[in-house]
Parts: sequence; C-alpha cells; structure tokens
Amino acid sequence: MATCCRTTLAPPPLSAELLARRAERLADFVIHTGDLTHLATPEQFDQVKQMLTGLNTPHIFTVPGEHDSTDDAGQKYRAAFGAGTRGEGWYSFDVAGVHVIALVNTLHLQKLGHLGTDQLEFIEKDVAGLSADTPIIVFSHIPLFAMYPDWGWGTEDAAQALSYLKRFSSVTCLNGHVHQLFSKTEGNVTFYSATTTAYPLPHPGDGPAPKPVTLPAGPLHDALGIREVSYTKGQETLALKEQKLQ
Repeated sequence: MATCCRTTLAPPPLSAELLARRAERLADFVIHTGDLTHLATPEQFDQVKQMLTGLNTPHIFTVPGEHDSTDDAGQKYRAAFGAGTRGEGWYSFDVAGVHVIALVNTLHLQKLGHLGTDQLEFIEKDVAGLSADTPIIVFSHIPLFAMYPDWGWGTEDAAQALSYLKRFSSVTCLNGHVHQLFSKTEGNVTFYSATTTAYPLPHPGDGPAPKPVTLPAGPLHDALGIREVSYTKGQETLALKEQKLQ
C-alpha cells in the first residue's frame, strides 16, 4: 500500500523508546499533540528540541498542552516552537493533498478547553477557499468533543469550530490529553486520541478524578504504545495500526 502521509501522536513526555523507533522509519511529518514538557522550563523545552532532531522526518508539527504553559500563557512554548504560527500558536498547512489545522485550546482555561474568538475566526477564514472534497485533519491537545466534561475533557466552543467544517466530506480530529485510545464519529467528523507514551489515565468516570494509574511493569507496557495513521488516496477510511511497546 502506498502511503502518502504518516503521523505520530506523542503524548507527554517524549519517550526515548518511541523516538528510537521513529528514527528507524521515514515519516512525511510528525505531529505532537501537546504537553511536550511537564513543567514548561527552558531546560525541558531545549531537551525536547534536541530529542526531536533524532526523528527521521522533514517536518515536525506541535501544539501546546497545559503543561507547556503552566506559568506564562505559553510564551516559552512559542519561543521554542512557535515560529510561523499565528496568535497564541495556531496555524495550518497542506501536505499530500490534506489540509491540516493546528489549534490551541489549553490557554485561558476555566473548566474546559477554550479556543476563543480570534482562533474561531482564523478557522472560518482558513477553510473558506477549500473545496468540499479536501480531506481535513485538525489536531489539538484537549478533545474537540465532550469526552467527559466533568474532568475537563472537552472544549467549550468546539461546536462553533466544527460548524465551519460541516461541508467537508472527511474531517479527522486528533487529540492528546486523555492518555488513552478513544474514537468517536459524529457525522462527517471522526475523533481519535492516542495511547500515551508516559502514563495511563483512568477511563472516563472511572474514579473521582483523572489521576495517573499505577500499573506493574508488564501491564504498564500494554497500556502504552504508538499509533500510526496512514492515508492513501482512493480509500474512504483511515487504516489504523496499533503497536505496543515491548
């Protein structure tokens, strides 16, 4: 099967094992869905940049997680990874016939993720000139659907953002934050979250809060992993390959 694009979602923190595996294969581009660091220190951002240079890919695209903006509204993140972005770090790009939109929903948090007026206007204008058959990928840290609002797993103004994408035949939304596999389809939009490379979190509603789950070494490896998404022209669905860390 000819693959025209491949993405890797890497929730926090970056795993040396994951990076070693990705260095062995060429990827058209790599996406990181946020929380590149845990404490948003300059040293951690520098370490991440050095680790990412080992990936065998010409393009690396990121968005911030809440851990990347703990004390400065994302200023240190943007200094390290914000080149070419707009506003508080959002942007879009085209690759292999796919239009990709990177959104920031971890700033100005109340209970849920938040996009804000400026970013919503960006989305509306960004897709206005695209044909309806253009495949769209959107990635953000916090889910763009109400996965579990009681834990903050959702984005309060996501419905308006997604309303601008209703006319497109294929929209895929990728997120981090929840540290577990999840998929959901609503109309023309399919949502995916990836297995964590750091530590697992409980399933929605399983316990009073989304605190890290402690597991023995064996079961822990089964809860961690790598997700690859390959897109091939002429197919209507994405082929998913799940790979556990050994």
